[in-house]
Amino acid sequence: MTTEIHRDAWGVPHLRAPDPFALARAQGLVTARDRAWQLEVERHRARGTSASFLGPGALAWDVFARRARLEDTARRCHTALTEHDPGTAAWVAAYVDGVNEGLADLGEDPSRCAAPEFARVGLAPGRWEPWTPLAVWLSTHILFAGFPAKLWREEAVRHLGPGAVGLFATDGPGTAGSNGWLVAGERTVTGHALLAGDPHRFVEDPGVYQQIRLACDEFDVVGLAVPGVPGIAHFGHTGTVAWAITNAMADYQDLYRERLRRTGAGVEALGPDGLWHRAARHTEPVHVAGEDTVEVEVLETDRGPVIAGGPEGLDDGTPLAVSLRYPPRVTGDLGFGALLPLLRARRVADVDRALDAWAEPVNVVQAADTEGGVLHRVAGRVPVRAADNRVRVVPAWEPGHEWTGWHPLPRAGLTDGVAVMANQRGVAAALGVEFAPPHRADRIRALLGERRTWSAADLPAIHTDTHLASAAPLLDRLAALDGLTGPAAALRERLLRWDRRMDADSEDAAAYAQVRGAVVRHLAAQPAFAALRTPPAYPEVLLPWLALVPRIGYALEHLLRAEELYGVDRPALVRAALEEVAHARVGRPPARWGDTHRLAAWRALPEPQTPAPALSGDHDCVLCTSAVPGLTDLAARGPAARYVWDLARREDSRWVVPHGAHGTPGHPHHHDQLPLWLRGELVPVVTDWAHLEKESDAPPRR
Repeated sequence: MTTEIHRDAWGVPHLRAPDPFALARAQGLVTARDRAWQLEVERHRARGTSASFLGPGALAWDVFARRARLEDTARRCHTALTEHDPGTAAWVAAYVDGVNEGLADLGEDPSRCAAPEFARVGLAPGRWEPWTPLAVWLSTHILFAGFPAKLWREEAVRHLGPGAVGLFATDGPGTAGSNGWLVAGERTVTGHALLAGDPHRFVEDPGVYQQIRLACDEFDVVGLAVPGVPGIAHFGHTGTVAWAITNAMADYQDLYRERLRRTGAGVEALGPDGLWHRAARHTEPVHVAGEDTVEVEVLETDRGPVIAGGPEGLDDGTPLAVSLRYPPRVTGDLGFGALLPLLRARRVADVDRALDAWAEPVNVVQAADTEGGVLHRVAGRVPVRAADNRVRVVPAWEPGHEWTGWHPLPRAGLTDGVAVMANQRGVAAALGVEFAPPHRADRIRALLGERRTWSAADLPAIHTDTHLASAAPLLDRLAALDGLTGPAAALRERLLRWDRRMDADSEDAAAYAQVRGAVVRHLAAQPAFAALRTPPAYPEVLLPWLALVPRIGYALEHLLRAEELYGVDRPALVRAALEEVAHARVGRPPARWGDTHRLAAWRALPEPQTPAPALSGDHDCVLCTSAVPGLTDLAARGPAARYVWDLARREDSRWVVPHGAHGTPGHPHHHDQLPLWLRGELVPVVTDWAHLEKESDAPPRR
């Protein structure tokens, strides 16, 4: 059997090969053909070299990647994989071979590459190394656990006291999440389970997920792959078993405050034994297009890489250095040993066993099979350590902050035939500190409860639900006001009649968002929070977690409902915000939510200005299109894909991505799914090879 590449009507690649290794090579090859520019950007980001062609805007990430030792950690993990799991290492190598073959086909002349971005920056595709997929995986997920939130808590506690930790608890601005739900066969029209959901991530163009099918003599799997990584890790359907994940919101990365000093021999760090220990030190040049090369000092203590500050402190002179301890750096394992067993899975028990090897990031997983088996568990590594480690930056020189083992991973069952995961405090509660508000999970459960049985065709309606339960605290505050001016009283009454749906064409939703934003800004301007308005001089990559306005915007429920808020007169503040918005609206044409709530997809190279599509939804809606209240209505985060896996008939499954299957601007399948994604529609998963168009046989190995 030769290796074949087929396409469906949406350009999704369906690959068929004689064995898993030939299939991995084909996956790498087709990904290089479809996503060459994306692969090049991700390779450079993992190495900390993206500023060399993207310019100064990429420098902050490159410095962080170097200081956090992402590529070096990936190399370590690859070495361990080669020693302990040579079969998986060979499979990853086959994928890398395919990527390199596909990139070589593009040639070395940037002006001749199909992806126009190469010519714009004068860059030719580079060569992938055996560890590059591991580095891409690590760089993609290093911020998933939101460890910079510990820096925020440290500042909040320092200025406001310990109670600030609970008041500002929220799904933070840099944290990715998801919706996911499992409906057992007892609750479906076919008697077989359904899995559905949507991962919430920064929406990128090209997309962070690649629709693909991988078939060989051992398995036949459809799913959503991460470009640059072999297999289908997060969302897959083998025909007899399907699985899906969300971020568990677990806390598994620690920050340590370090005392460092320079000596004639290098740098030393004070340890918990009271002694000074040699820290690893070297410098690395970071090249920046159009600017001078930046020299970065890379330090690593016994805790981990120093990601902020150094012996001289932070850039503003604050005597502080912070090191990061994260599991793959400690264990040399990224969990790639789970990837092939997932593809080979036939039953829930197989998925369960595969997930025992999962490491990074920590996820909640749901799975179901055609025999009625279901699974709802946490997968990944969470260290056992002191409670303080989980909440704040701990002193490296004090004993009691070491890791002492790994937490057992919790499991949960179904309730009335349903399991819902939406980053809420649930099955993973014992492993985390901050979780998403319960609104999305509660709403999905309520919607599933509205009927007894469900079909695959019914579930996409849940994806696009726009009810905003988190509006209640502000609306309650508005209801309690009296003595308002005429325009403010009219606006208040309008909002109290509002159906609380954040639909793009809703004038009421726009009015609510305007008042909410004004309340957030008024709160941020309060003298009680003055010390938090200017964050310390931490690296730029970490600053989104330290910005006051987003912190208040996402924690608004807690701040409005707290019994006391540092002396802030909240009724007066809400009144002032309402009056401000009401009078600003007088004489202006009515606005709709979609006028300002628009998609702001991330691109490595900014494209010419084009009208951004209007969006329904909001941060706490099931349709989670995250604006930043008080700062912007634009949504950089949202559903990076949607799926419905049907265990009765895989061909009745559905999926969609925000843009399209191809990464090259101007390609017919670059943005052809965007209108469907905006409308909440899904396209069929094609499984009949006769309904696919054969593109080519993959070329023989060079």
